[in-house]
Amino acid sequence: MSGENPLKIKRIHHIEFLVGNARQAAYFYRKGFGFSQTAYRGLETGERGVTSYALTQGRINFLFTTPLNANQPGSAHISKHSDGVRDVALQVEDADKAFEEATRRGAQVAEEPHNDTDQNGTVRRAAVHTYGDTIHSLISYKDYSGPFLPGFVTAPIPGEDAGLLQVDHVVGNVELGRMEFWADFYSRVFGFKRLISFDDKDISTEYSALMSIVMSDDSQLVKFPINEPAPGRKRSQIDEYLDAYGGPGVQHIALLCGDAVKTVGKLQGNGIEFLRVPDSYYDVVRDRVGRIDESLDAIRSLGILVDRDQEGYLLQIFSKPVEDRPTLFFEIIQRKGSRGFGKGNFRALFEAIELEQARRGNL
Repeated sequence: MSGENPLKIKRIHHIEFLVGNARQAAYFYRKGFGFSQTAYRGLETGERGVTSYALTQGRINFLFTTPLNANQPGSAHISKHSDGVRDVALQVEDADKAFEEATRRGAQVAEEPHNDTDQNGTVRRAAVHTYGDTIHSLISYKDYSGPFLPGFVTAPIPGEDAGLLQVDHVVGNVELGRMEFWADFYSRVFGFKRLISFDDKDISTEYSALMSIVMSDDSQLVKFPINEPAPGRKRSQIDEYLDAYGGPGVQHIALLCGDAVKTVGKLQGNGIEFLRVPDSYYDVVRDRVGRIDESLDAIRSLGILVDRDQEGYLLQIFSKPVEDRPTLFFEIIQRKGSRGFGKGNFRALFEAIELEQARRGNL
């Protein structure tokens, strides 16, 4: 399958969150993460089933949707999972052809191809299932020139941009023994390759472990790591997630930035809380990764992690869960040559996560 893009995927179009209160979620992501609201649909636009707010920063598009009555399908999703990611939507050249190819390769139908149309034109759309209750919409443009997607109206509320540029990767948590199944799914259906894999020797502590396979398209613009728990003395972060979320789902979304010190400083000033590794991590970071452009004092004060591979280095930091249930969180990442995922930080990060688990009584 080398060099193959069977669904003709162009990019991640948007990520849709089903939430209990879309108005408040949109406010949180504007004020906390610096997104700008661009579009809206709801009762005022003639939509009787859901309310949705579209937010943008850089090339990142988030959509927050709340069902307006208990009969809407999204209501059951929220009841089971609380707030969470429902749809990692992909823009493709031709939604009909992508859907036909995906289902021919074994994907299960979530939505048959159909037109979404309003006065601004038409978008062609279909969807297939992936792990848990998550779907991938397949979206292609015909003649649409509106603010986000048909049915939405322009509703701009500017945010204070935090320097977030695009989605770097989207991580899914699946049950023990299902990681290989879903890695094979992305290989077979989407033509993705295994970019890298980590086993329980790479990601483990004294107490718990996980395994991960990173699946990627050829361009490495769409990367989907898949995690499963590994047996350990205590419950891993993946076990905690699966229990809290009620099954498999999106664990975290990594957002790429161009200046991690500036972006993380801005986000922390906005009240976003991040995991903190022990301060001793920074006593040896220079010996481990060599010279970096950033001030060591700055990355220490902000709690940013650093890792280096053959191609360069990266800076990364992980938020605490942004929901009441210990489920979804965010990673802020800056790549300075490295295309890796911070393998050298795994142990320190895992220990910081376990400390939070222990505080919740879930380790």
